Amino acid sequence: MKFLDTAKVYVRSGNGGAGCVSFRREAHVEFGGPDGGDGGRGGDVIVEAVDGLNTLIDFRYQQHFKAKTGGHGMGKNRFGAAGEDITLQVPIGTQIFDDEHDFLLADLTRVGQRVILLQGGQGGRGNTRFKSSTNQAPRRADTGGEGEERWVRLRLKLIADAGLVGLPNAGKSTFLSAVSRAKPKVADYPFTTLTPALGVVYIDQTEFVIADIPGLIEGAHKGAGLGDRFLGHVERCGALLHLIDCTEDDIVGAWLTVRSELAAYGGSLEEKREILALNKIDAIPEEFINEKRSELEIATGAEVHVTSGLSGAGIEDVLRKMKITVEAERMNAGVSQAVKSTGLWAP
Repeated sequence: MKFLDTAKVYVRSGNGGAGCVSFRREAHVEFGGPDGGDGGRGGDVIVEAVDGLNTLIDFRYQQHFKAKTGGHGMGKNRFGAAGEDITLQVPIGTQIFDDEHDFLLADLTRVGQRVILLQGGQGGRGNTRFKSSTNQAPRRADTGGEGEERWVRLRLKLIADAGLVGLPNAGKSTFLSAVSRAKPKVADYPFTTLTPALGVVYIDQTEFVIADIPGLIEGAHKGAGLGDRFLGHVERCGALLHLIDCTEDDIVGAWLTVRSELAAYGGSLEEKREILALNKIDAIPEEFINEKRSELEIATGAEVHVTSGLSGAGIEDVLRKMKITVEAERMNAGVSQAVKSTGLWAP
């Protein structure tokens, strides 16, 4: 299935049904009076996050979604039926933006979360609603209310606990395949990863999700290489694992390049907890490993792990560090959610 993380669709809620002008006409009934029923309300446009979807590809083949019009009122005080709602099913992590004014309408982050995007029009009143002591035979009824319409943009941001970042060919796909059951494409040339991939990691009775995104190069925020369009998929991550190819001549420059692109993208990516790891240590002599590790630690001021996705060396140490970071972020998120639920938090 082709990966698609953005889509533009047109949505329209249903019109309300028209009210009815009718009078009771029965044998042996001297005073009939009005008996026109109301029209039914129009259908709503609903968006629901469902499990089992990981792409917006369905919206490439259908871009227009319209709810049903409400039924018209009828005589004998019969009301029109409500129009059928239409529900758009999207993957978890989908954001919905108003296309014209470019503001966020909804962010669906949980299975089963539903948002009424557009409400259907109100049903029109029948002439029964207008009878009074001074107007006993009203010949007035309302037309149904108009439905709403708008163009919206859907943007998918994958839900993951940690993200893999680095230059192309840093060994991110090999690492992901080594620590999970994911099967990303692995090859010895840059940009083998063209779309994000997810993998579930199990370590010390804990599981968390890692997202692998295509490699970044200098100028990615200006569109170089595959650009930075996939960085949105690590915005929700609590931690970033930055893999650096230890066979690079300038490992500090490689680190700075990726850090610069994270900062240029925005979204506070540069402020996320970063775990540094020199990858592919199986490809250089052992005596050079500590030398490169010390060089990077001095430049970054942070602990640097050494690992190899191919041989498995150092992988468990990195995963345990990621586990600690992910659990801390989950705890912080839980505390924040608890504070919001008390009503003491203001955005």
